[in-house]
Amino acid sequence: MNTLLNPNPNLSSPNFSIRTKKLRLLTNSGQQISLVAPANKTHTSIRSKRADSIVRCVLDSSIIDQLGLCESGLHNPSISTSYRSSDIPKPNQTLLDAQARVCTGPTQTKPLTEQQTLKVLDTILRSASGELGDGEEKVSRGQLGAFFAGMTIRANCFSEATQWSEGETRAMNALWPRLIRELPADIIFIADPEGSIMGVGTSIGPQFVGNGPNEMRLVGALREVLAGGHLGFEEVQGVLRDVLPLETGLQGNVCESLFSAFLIGQRMNRETDRELKAYCLSFDQEHGPPPVADVKSLTHYGEPYDGNTRFFRSTLFVAAVRACYGEASLLHGVEYMSPKGGITEEQMLKFIGANTHLSLLQTKGLLEDEDIGFGYLSQREARPSLYSLRGLREHIKKRPPIATSEKVQQFVRARGKEAIVAGFYHEGYEDPLLMLMRRRGVHSGLVVKGEEGALSMTTRLRSAQATKGPPVNYCAGFRSLSYPFVSEVDGVSRESFSVEVNAKDYGFEPTDTPRTDRSVLRNIELGLAALSGEKGPAYDRIVLNAGMVDHLLGCDGAEDVSAALDRAREAIDSGKALSRLLNYVKASHRI
Repeated sequence: MNTLLNPNPNLSSPNFSIRTKKLRLLTNSGQQISLVAPANKTHTSIRSKRADSIVRCVLDSSIIDQLGLCESGLHNPSISTSYRSSDIPKPNQTLLDAQARVCTGPTQTKPLTEQQTLKVLDTILRSASGELGDGEEKVSRGQLGAFFAGMTIRANCFSEATQWSEGETRAMNALWPRLIRELPADIIFIADPEGSIMGVGTSIGPQFVGNGPNEMRLVGALREVLAGGHLGFEEVQGVLRDVLPLETGLQGNVCESLFSAFLIGQRMNRETDRELKAYCLSFDQEHGPPPVADVKSLTHYGEPYDGNTRFFRSTLFVAAVRACYGEASLLHGVEYMSPKGGITEEQMLKFIGANTHLSLLQTKGLLEDEDIGFGYLSQREARPSLYSLRGLREHIKKRPPIATSEKVQQFVRARGKEAIVAGFYHEGYEDPLLMLMRRRGVHSGLVVKGEEGALSMTTRLRSAQATKGPPVNYCAGFRSLSYPFVSEVDGVSRESFSVEVNAKDYGFEPTDTPRTDRSVLRNIELGLAALSGEKGPAYDRIVLNAGMVDHLLGCDGAEDVSAALDRAREAIDSGKALSRLLNYVKASHRI
């Protein structure tokens, strides 16, 4: 959907309130969600037929007129994958499948068989010579950089179980002479940087230096990464600032293959704290000093940017709830991101008609608005340099270091207390995330292993089958014991904790998590019904996540878990949370 900005001066009229209007979501096949939100009571009527993949979000005609919107411009796809930008070329699927196996960690890598390796290398060679068949996407430089970086790091420093298989070795030896002839020098450098991996030696790798000062710096850093080594803070920061924003085809920019190899190589080597700090902090001043919102408390929510593919994503609705009692929330993300390509907050906000192109200052205003109290920032507006990587991230297949560090951002600061909450999935990233939060100097920090690695804690019973790493609903974090908070706080002044949240202990009946299966429509339907007071699994998850986050962060009035949960229920049952969400839609266009 193309968001239309045509603010009407009448929006400022005190007689206009979106809370007394009707919100209707219609699909092409007639599916409708009608929502009426009077001042003191809410009611939801949901009538469903089978949804088409394209939906339109239609506000009541009087609201459309006052917002200055045109109904024909309010079209939205209902499936998360429909939000993928058509401007980004699709990667070659054969090579992408191979990258999923070999461009991962020292214990997760799955070596290829000889037949699989031959198929991949043949695809690469046919792409280089322009001989791909119909329906086969061209192999991109980004894919080549990631694949051969993965192969090189495995050969140089992985354990025997995840090094090259005998089949991979035979296939590479057989086709290496052709690869040398057909592929450009940057790819040969990545595949054999010191001329020591392949049986047939070549001087291309050892002599490769790149073109121009930026690329030369990247090549020097990449040699260390491909050997399994690590870099300092300034070195990583220098590379990032040299390369980003990534603008393919422009003179002076580096080859995508080299930067792709750099990103996937750092992830495969498991980033050090100093490397992650460089990814986290390098672009803090991209728009100058962050604006400061006049709010007593601000929580920065760091959901995985690639979204949810299976389960209800609750954070948008949790933010509306917490705003009702003065806990402002700042959400951030993107419309669509690989590798999962799941449902994101930006998709949901666009679906219900909100403007998702707000600046940092505009979002600050929404945080301060006493009728709203939460905001969303797109990485497109907040960090254009990092947003320029979204296409390359799809072509490297696996999550790069930025997938971790982007969850710990402070795009807007607060005059009062600040906290950061971030989701994680893979074991071992809890401490790095908390380290980055401490580095940010926030009052409290919390990491949550929610479902799908997102922030949504669940009320379902824990599976009897043991899972690797921390269980779902595991939380860890810190709270400052003194206020006002200062960034120089020492370890004695900070309370650390870890806990596995069992929803049953707080009176929640165990329920299966609602499935959404990439349906933005279904996720919105569940969230709006819950904010309208409809009791059920979605309602319980919103209450649980709002109350537990308040309690674990040490928010005022949430010292007792039961009181924190009751406060969240009251915000929903009174209709206040729904009103704030609908007010956000209106105000995002007024701004």
